[in-house]
Amino acid sequence: MKPSSRVTIRDVAATAGVSVATVSKVLNARYGVSAATSAHVQAVIRDLGYEASLVAQSLRNHKTNVIGILVADLEPFSTELLKGAAKAIKGTGYELVVYSAGGRTVDHAGWEQRYLSRLSGTLVDGAILVTPTVVEVEFGQSVVAVDPHAGPTGLPTVDSDNLEGARSGVRHLVELGHRRIALIGGRPDLESAKEREQGYREELARAGIDPDPDLIQPGNYDADDSAAAARRLLDRPDRPTALFAANDTSAIAAIEVAVAMGLRVPEDLSVVGFDNVPEAALASPSLTTVEQPIHEMGHRAIDLLIQLMNGEPVENTHVRLATRLVVRQSTAHLETER
Repeated sequence: MKPSSRVTIRDVAATAGVSVATVSKVLNARYGVSAATSAHVQAVIRDLGYEASLVAQSLRNHKTNVIGILVADLEPFSTELLKGAAKAIKGTGYELVVYSAGGRTVDHAGWEQRYLSRLSGTLVDGAILVTPTVVEVEFGQSVVAVDPHAGPTGLPTVDSDNLEGARSGVRHLVELGHRRIALIGGRPDLESAKEREQGYREELARAGIDPDPDLIQPGNYDADDSAAAARRLLDRPDRPTALFAANDTSAIAAIEVAVAMGLRVPEDLSVVGFDNVPEAALASPSLTTVEQPIHEMGHRAIDLLIQLMNGEPVENTHVRLATRLVVRQSTAHLETER
């Protein structure tokens, strides 16, 4: 038998009578190996005294220098957030691994816990959950939630001031003279969507306007759902003169529907979105929107997670960032005659 310092993964595979790929799966605790085979390979590893350098270092030091980011899907918000996270990781000594559920999370609360289990053990030192459905997770390592579904959470969080952001967007429309202001809402399970609807209602009330229930339609942060909502709103004889959408995807979908129906934006319909993703500036007309600092949210999430992983004192584990209104071409003063 070779000295332990010279034993290779191929030696383990040959002795165990399995492929190198199977040994690698066992070393990294990955799926696809039966319990019996895994136990056999582990016994051979112990007998030969084999140490895979990265795995052995992880087991000794509990450090992989890898941070995991879990997203439900790669859509405009999560893509922009990843850009901020990627910038923040430079020079830290850590690497990023992104795990996308590919959109297979609709109506499945707790998806993060299932996917966290795949990253646990020796794969990552900590994780960032983007729009998670849970407020508590069993992971054994540091976790930060970005824009969580629930309100108060036991997890460290990073989000933006959705309530004041929505108020500023609706206030802009009111100041332009609009009073029939519709809402295309977000996903009802997301706290951000609830706060944006609350801000819409509060700003209307502040202006002395009673919200019309018929002017509040679900968009679910989805382009198709938002387009259907826009058609219902704009097909009314008493259609709204302005529309506030809970995200830019919904706002852009509403503009496309309005144009297809022969309406002019902003002359016949003013539209305000939320997020300020790159598509907002490229829309025709360019979209007035409430900007939440998505890149900074990703950056701050990385900073907070690294502090927690390093055991550093953290002054505030619930970071809330300010929003701002970005005025472009999709809003205008209400015309007295339509």
